[in-house]
Amino acid sequence: MTMSDTDPDYQRGMQVRRAVLGNAHVDRAEQNKTAFTADFQSLITRYAWGEVWTRTVIDRRTRSVATLTALIALGHWEELPMHVRAARSNGLAVEEIGEVILNAAIYCGVPAANHAFAIAQRVLTEDGELG
Repeated sequence: MTMSDTDPDYQRGMQVRRAVLGNAHVDRAEQNKTAFTADFQSLITRYAWGEVWTRTVIDRRTRSVATLTALIALGHWEELPMHVRAARSNGLAVEEIGEVILNAAIYCGVPAANHAFAIAQRVLTEDGELG
C-alpha cells in the first residue's frame, strides 16, 4: 500500500481527475507512470485535482475557462486538447469554447488564439462535435 492509497487528497483528486479528464485518459497516465514520474503524478493528483479542482468557490465550468485561457497564454499546446475535452465534460458548449479562444486573442495574442483555434477545431472534429 502506498501513501496515495490512503491519502484523502489523493483519493478526492483521483475522483475529480477521472470526472474531468475521463477514465481512459487517467488510465493511460497511470499505465505510463514510472518510478521517475510517480512523485509528479502524485503531486498533480493531490494538489491540482484534490486541492484546487475540488474547491467550490468557482465551478468546474469556470475552472475550465481559466485553464483554457492559461494554457493559451503560456503556449502549452500539448495540454490544450485534453482541456478542450475537459471543458466539454464540464459543460462548456462548443460555441463557448470558441468565445474563450476569441477572448484570448485580445489578451494573449492573435497568433496564440489562431493556434488554439486550430487545435480546438481538430479535437472537436475528432470527437464529432464539429462537422
